[in-house]
Amino acid sequence: MTTSAFFLLASLLIVLMVLARPLGGFIACLVENRLPGPVITVESYLWKLAGVSNSEMSWRRYLLAILTLTLAGTGLLTAILMLQTYLPLNPQHFPGLSLDLALNTAISFVTNTNWQAYAGESTLSYFSQMAGLTVQNFLSAATGIAVAFALMRAFSRQGVGTLGNAWQDITRITVYLLVPLSLIFALFLIWQGVIQNLAPYRQFTSLEGIRQWMPMGPVASQEAIKLLGTNGGGFFNASSAHPFENPTALTNFVQMLSMLLIPAALCFTFGKVVGDLRQGKTLLQAMTVIFVLCAVVVMRAEGSGNPELLSHGAALASNMEGKESRFGILSSSLFAVITTATSSGAVNAMLDSFTALGGMIPLWLIQTGEVIFGGAGSGLYGMLLFVLLAVFVAGLMIGRTPEYLGKKIESSEMKMIVLALLVSPVVALSGTALVLLTGEGQAAILNPGPHGFSEILYAFSSVANNNGSAFSGLNATTPFWNTLLGVCMFIGRFATLAPVMAIAGSLVCKKRQATGPGTLASHGPLFTGLLIGTLLLMAALTFIPALALGPVAEHLSLH
Repeated sequence: MTTSAFFLLASLLIVLMVLARPLGGFIACLVENRLPGPVITVESYLWKLAGVSNSEMSWRRYLLAILTLTLAGTGLLTAILMLQTYLPLNPQHFPGLSLDLALNTAISFVTNTNWQAYAGESTLSYFSQMAGLTVQNFLSAATGIAVAFALMRAFSRQGVGTLGNAWQDITRITVYLLVPLSLIFALFLIWQGVIQNLAPYRQFTSLEGIRQWMPMGPVASQEAIKLLGTNGGGFFNASSAHPFENPTALTNFVQMLSMLLIPAALCFTFGKVVGDLRQGKTLLQAMTVIFVLCAVVVMRAEGSGNPELLSHGAALASNMEGKESRFGILSSSLFAVITTATSSGAVNAMLDSFTALGGMIPLWLIQTGEVIFGGAGSGLYGMLLFVLLAVFVAGLMIGRTPEYLGKKIESSEMKMIVLALLVSPVVALSGTALVLLTGEGQAAILNPGPHGFSEILYAFSSVANNNGSAFSGLNATTPFWNTLLGVCMFIGRFATLAPVMAIAGSLVCKKRQATGPGTLASHGPLFTGLLIGTLLLMAALTFIPALALGPVAEHLSLH
């Protein structure tokens, strides 16, 4: 198993780095507005026809544009879901969703969370899936990348007050990046056996002689953007464990690769935009080190399984519960690490069936703020917050004003950094406490003891950090849960995004300071180690007590 794990990890990372570097260079052209003249000319005519100004924006206008798009998308998607029974492409005649479920789902998809309190194949029409969810998969990913663009410009520019144009950035990201990649990936999935049709569900007789329905639908198109945009919502309730979403070992490998591709490429983009590739490589190295360590721990935990099984006569203690035999322990473990590291939330195995330690690592990856590669755009700007925090800590130790890439990090930036980093832990822990203190919240808990607590903690950590995966085991489809989780998703997204934009607005106005003999080098092994240590320390201080009550207690009870 050790050899297989090594080759699986090595092959994935090698292919990832080969593809991420040129893609990062292309994305840098979008950031720096280095597009062919005819493209820019056509764009200018389209802006005039749409009545939208393509002038650059301050950070407040940029943020307002993103919030406007989000709120408009939330309202439109809620209406589509509630009225789907009257809309076309509904061959199964599914009724509209209730207000609480529709609003929960709408917030989930516009915030790039894709928390699903429903079974897609028995709840949503094709129109809702395509015109509603898939569209928001593109836009939510584009908004996250656009914020990353703004923060990159904050470091590369100096003495100006603008960060680009939000409408222009979101449009270019969608049209030039997400749509072409999704088209290529969707065609690959169709070739491998993922379905793509608008046919009514089909009836068949099983081997047991039972008549059952076989769901159909435009799966490949949604599957492509859910993974590339780190959205994660499955067309089917089983997500990437369903053979119509993930039919072969090759599609499983490519799906893992696709979740990592844009977050890794953005690290190279950052290096190119700021004029120092070493800066992007430092971020990528820190992410990769933590990622590999987490993958090894989960693989080892699931391979070791439950020792109690051996005492009851089992031949192996390995934990295959909740996993597809098509993928096995190693690929299932690695998929779980990737989906929680990248803010995707797609799953090819039941996370609730993982061992206590094997489930704790994905939970912890979410709780770090999902910066180990992270979501499309959100991973980069989240990791840069930790970089600025590490620089500040180093500055305190040597008695110098902290600076990064020549920009001084002062008290105003630090306040915003602390606010952005503390939003998700506060939301996750407060939500968990609220559920445990209310009768309606406790009524949803199906598993007592530490595992039940882990399920609650995972649910709120997932929505607060816009992941969307779950341990399951909760009856979280009531109006109480739908409303509470919807609020947590919205706060988790925009209470983090707003301080990031404020930081970008502050930094872009500053002049670059000349590098001196006392300047801390923000690249190399020393800074990489400092960055990893800062991230681990922050995660430990916020979540270790909660983890001790859940997965740690469950793990110790088995040993």
